[in-house]
Amino acid sequence: MQNYAFVVHNLHSIRVGVLGASGYSGRELCALIAGHPRFSLAFATANAQRGTTLRVRAAGRVHDIPLIAAEEADLGSADLVFAALPHGASAEWVGRAIAAGARVVDLSSDLRPGHGGIDHALPEGVPADAPYGLPELFRERIREARVVANPGCYATSVLVALAPLARAGLIAPGATIGISAASGVSGAGASPKLELLFAEIAEDFRAYGVANSHRHLFEMRATMQALGADCDLLFTPHLLPVDRGILSTITVPLTQPLDDALAPYQAAYADEPFVELTRDLPALADVQHRNVVRIGARIPTGLRTPTLLVFSAIDNLVKGAAGQAVQNANLMFGLDETAGLHR
Repeated sequence: MQNYAFVVHNLHSIRVGVLGASGYSGRELCALIAGHPRFSLAFATANAQRGTTLRVRAAGRVHDIPLIAAEEADLGSADLVFAALPHGASAEWVGRAIAAGARVVDLSSDLRPGHGGIDHALPEGVPADAPYGLPELFRERIREARVVANPGCYATSVLVALAPLARAGLIAPGATIGISAASGVSGAGASPKLELLFAEIAEDFRAYGVANSHRHLFEMRATMQALGADCDLLFTPHLLPVDRGILSTITVPLTQPLDDALAPYQAAYADEPFVELTRDLPALADVQHRNVVRIGARIPTGLRTPTLLVFSAIDNLVKGAAGQAVQNANLMFGLDETAGLHR
């Protein structure tokens, strides 16, 4: 495989473009770039809001960022492009950015495992096997990549929680893993929708995307298979009446009983800068505005089958989207993986 690794040896800034800056993930990206020690913003696009200004806060300052149409962006002026565009529309712009010489982190589902060719053919020059941007699992591939497929928010919460069990052969063959996950409203995007109005979501809690119909299942299944797990995933997302955050509760049938619920995670994640293990139960307040996955686990009683309950909390806009994208970009450019990110 051709090695595209690019190590920065000087103090010059890395010019960064954001496609789709008006969405929640795009706004978060602009704020992280504004506070990053090595990144500088070359352009930010938002077709519907072109000609307006996006205001973000970073490093104790307010930054006003002019928004332009995507067609007006000089892709060749950027060393790195974050594509925070809608699913199905992003791949074309990934191809344009590659052709212009930029490295790309794509935040849509277009390049994620399990999605290739399902809804559309990828444009010429866009790799069908872009590394999946979970640094905790695929760090070395990301370092060498020209294009990275940033994971979905639910998938990040679930896969970081399941990977150590899969790699250790602890998931019972043929098991059905039950996943109940609840997300803040920002996970639904910034487009106006009746069902997301304050009066519709306040004082309420409901499931959606039921019966295994959610988009993120594709990448979850493909990644679990790549990790060697023989299992089914039964995934039920819920909508929380809060701004941001995801809490996943995962029920895992095991091949053998565990003496210590956290032992597989201590072995797998001891040196990970953005994974926190807790003997308590993780909560949304623990992770909001931070680029971390916080994991707790319990061994339930009264069951005939060895089982582990795993709890995983993330900020869906940070570790679940923009923060993880910056983490991937840091690796792609040979920077400190933690640069510009809150822990």
